[in-house]
Amino acid sequence: MPNTYTQLYIHFVFAVKYRKAVIQEEWEARLQKYITGVVQNNGHKLLAINNMPDHLHLFVGLNPKQSISDLMRLVKGDSSEFINSERFTKRKFQWQDGYGAFSNSRTQIDAVVKYILNQKLHHSKKTFREEYLHMLKENEIEYDEKYIFHDLLDD
Repeated sequence: MPNTYTQLYIHFVFAVKYRKAVIQEEWEARLQKYITGVVQNNGHKLLAINNMPDHLHLFVGLNPKQSISDLMRLVKGDSSEFINSERFTKRKFQWQDGYGAFSNSRTQIDAVVKYILNQKLHHSKKTFREEYLHMLKENEIEYDEKYIFHDLLDD
């Protein structure tokens, strides 16, 4: 649409079902490349991607032609299908329901990219749950504890 200008930067965070640590270093680069393709094929700009064995961070310059929920449905659904078709895991792979989506300004891009690319160092000091709760509180997002990513024993 003419005369429409946007600048939308979204930091996504989502977890493996039951926060199982199944994303392995041997195939994480292939997963990241696959998700990059899904993001780019849907008209968005990938700014950063990185994962830990139990969750993934994605930073995207969002094209407003597609909703956040539609993009996440495709990223999570298509990447699950990819992981399962490649048989990277012994059991059926699934992402946990839900995701975090945090908006950022253009001035925050470098800091968010560095944060995402330094996940391994960051998680030597803080668990995923601590990180996620901190992000929710920092962004003043109300949440219900029962819907926070949970472990197998919590279900």
